[in-house]
Amino acid sequence: MNLYPLKFKPIYKERIWGGTKLNSELNKDAEGDLIGESWELSDVKGDVSIISNGNLQGRSLEEVIQQSKEELLGKSVVERFGNKFPVLIKFIDAKQDLSIQLHPHDDLAMKRHNSFGKTEMWYIMQADPGAKLIVGFNKDVSKEEYVQHLQGGTLLDILNYETVKEGDTFFINTGKIHAIGAGVLLAEIQQTSDITYRVYDFNRKDKDGNTRELHTELAVDAIDYKKKDDFKVKYEATKNKHNNMVACKYFTTNYLDINGKLTVNLEERDSFTIYMCVSGSAQIDTSNGSETIQRGETILIPAAIKNLDIKAGSAKLLEVYI
Repeated sequence: MNLYPLKFKPIYKERIWGGTKLNSELNKDAEGDLIGESWELSDVKGDVSIISNGNLQGRSLEEVIQQSKEELLGKSVVERFGNKFPVLIKFIDAKQDLSIQLHPHDDLAMKRHNSFGKTEMWYIMQADPGAKLIVGFNKDVSKEEYVQHLQGGTLLDILNYETVKEGDTFFINTGKIHAIGAGVLLAEIQQTSDITYRVYDFNRKDKDGNTRELHTELAVDAIDYKKKDDFKVKYEATKNKHNNMVACKYFTTNYLDINGKLTVNLEERDSFTIYMCVSGSAQIDTSNGSETIQRGETILIPAAIKNLDIKAGSAKLLEVYI
């Protein structure tokens, strides 16, 4: 199969906390006023991405992996993950606060749900003045103390708040309690998993008058109760260079601020590469075809493509690979 830079149809998710910034800020065409997520690249069962460009248009990511897995994913990725695409790529618009939640680690998720855990990272694309995230606790707490606060309605008193602006980046390891706050638009990179333990949802009700399911019992054994300052990512922003942001066993993410042309050699990378455009627009040229991406778009470069040029008057990209 002759693989080329692949674009996909966004999968829109209505959420109780969603808004309209995916359309107004990122030029999406989602219908509705409560669109919280655009799944850009997904291999989650029931939500598998469909190719939107070139001669593979209309084919699913799953189909192409089955037919050309090493060419698409890379040999080392196939050895680790088999036929599964190992990351899930999203843009998220929080008009209201998300629920306070956490994700279990791999062992616990596999034991309970036959799934990977969910390590993730966030890049803030836009934030209203004063917008915040919740990340971790503001002090060490015991399991018993946490339960007391949860039952007593004072959980918010022991959580850590971070005011955010464009460019801020956060790494959310498994077990860390967290929530995206109202007024935040972000790019999310995560393990392919949809396992979330929701512990507090502000007692709100959906349009049918129902509260959402909580997972308080499951969460107790999955939470990291220590206060840790390990979540804010410090990174360089040198132009026309690969500036590393996050390197973990599940994904590596670099920040690219391109002005002019950047030649990228992928000979040593035995992995697919994803580019998320978080500002401006860029053209990606390969021997197997060219594509442009603008703010709010994502493109998948198959592992078989080993050289490319990125050209832009001004563009900021997140580069993701295994």
